[in-house]
Amino acid sequence: MGIKRETILILDFGGQYTQLIARRIREANVYCEIVPYDISPEEIKKIDPKGIVLSGGPASVYVKNAPKCDKEIFELGYPVLGICYGAQLMTELLGGRVAPAPVKEYGKTEVVINNTIPLFKGIERDTIVWMSHTDQIELPPPDFKVVASTENCPIAAIANVEKNLYGVQFHPEVSHTHRGTEIIRNFLFEVCDCSADWTMDSLIEQTVKEVRAKVGNHKAVCALSGGVDSAVAAVLVDRAIHDQLVCIFVDTGLLRTNEGDMVIETFRKNYDMNIIRVDAKDRFLSRLKGVTDPEEKRKIIGNVFIEVFKEEAMKIGDVKFLVQGTLYPDVIESGHGISSTIKSHHNVGGLPEDIGFELIEPLRMLFKDEVRQVGKELGIPDEILYRQPFPGPGLAVRIVGEVTEEKLEILRLADSIVQREMKRFGWYNKVWQSFAILPGIKSVGVMGDERTYGYAIILRVVDSVDGMTADWTKLPYEILESISTSITNEVPGVNRVLYDITSKPPATIEWE
Repeated sequence: MGIKRETILILDFGGQYTQLIARRIREANVYCEIVPYDISPEEIKKIDPKGIVLSGGPASVYVKNAPKCDKEIFELGYPVLGICYGAQLMTELLGGRVAPAPVKEYGKTEVVINNTIPLFKGIERDTIVWMSHTDQIELPPPDFKVVASTENCPIAAIANVEKNLYGVQFHPEVSHTHRGTEIIRNFLFEVCDCSADWTMDSLIEQTVKEVRAKVGNHKAVCALSGGVDSAVAAVLVDRAIHDQLVCIFVDTGLLRTNEGDMVIETFRKNYDMNIIRVDAKDRFLSRLKGVTDPEEKRKIIGNVFIEVFKEEAMKIGDVKFLVQGTLYPDVIESGHGISSTIKSHHNVGGLPEDIGFELIEPLRMLFKDEVRQVGKELGIPDEILYRQPFPGPGLAVRIVGEVTEEKLEILRLADSIVQREMKRFGWYNKVWQSFAILPGIKSVGVMGDERTYGYAIILRVVDSVDGMTADWTKLPYEILESISTSITNEVPGVNRVLYDITSKPPATIEWE
């Protein structure tokens, strides 16, 4: 949204923990953004950050085509913290030397630090950190001091305190580094002199002002799905422009059982908002007929959404803007900097090039837990705020292969059982997400002494904070048994239930 605030920039070199660095900084009430590693010094000066973090990454700095930032960044006067690859790159660019490590370090490692420098203020001299590296700093750059070491890594951290340049071979952003949060906070407050002005009430105030200024006398439509993200976006923008906003709920035919009725009833009960319901089931299903590729599904769904919004906007008149509940993880997973496109989100990478609207995405730079904080500030009811996340493309990305009416009915019934049983056992609000997947495979079974050849249902239950990483949930056996028995007894055509015990990474939460 272009709101001016103190910012930490994270240059992304493709590290697996890059988003975790952002989470740790945001948790300290400091705003940060992840940007491509090759951002120009001119662009950095325009942003005028309080500090810069160089992320980790899988490459070696000394190989051909290794990702490198502009050396001039270190001369701009901004504090810099290099983490793992970032520390090695700082070393390489400023005249030090990096080489393969004689002994590679992975996991928890004892480190001895110099706690007289600002970065390690208040940290015990002997502490535990998380290492994950095959290269190491062999010689620090001129004017840098070695400020930490381990048994196998003589140079575990370097510092040029006068220039506010620091590099650590370990990962302070992961929870396994015992005082990692304090180290990051030291960088933010002792080195960068941040003021911790990133709060949800200040975000709401600034966003409302900016939306009003941007919309002017025009109108906007909001894509309302009933999920947390679109609900918070709708209420936030409604606070800014109210009569100029029309919320459009599109019934895609890809929703869960009775979802459309529930969404409309909830919003009309709690808010004085202009809401239109559009039945577009036939259009979505006809366009998805025969399509099996998950990326193509997402793009088709994104295109059809825009078609519907355009048609409704023509009826309303003078609509210039489209409000979406796009989140930061959506942006990152749809391709950001050096990071590969994991999957196109229907509201980011799935949109057509010419959408016919200017976008208003007030949550675009927020993680899911931050969105819920905004929702709390806005007074959004818990029944909306703490609904489990549901993907914009709906059940289309929980059916592997072609989407058909038959498969949708099977999946709706199976998913309603999952929700019912999770609530009955008191586990619905204990997990991040719990849902059913229809993988499109069949297997032999036996029911009532007769052979069956039916679909399998996969149960997916995960724990997460922001959706960027997730662990599979160790559900009690009695819940697993109850869900499995209920699905095979109550869902025609299903004779097997499987439990997905894969975390993210290496998997994503949704299957497609």
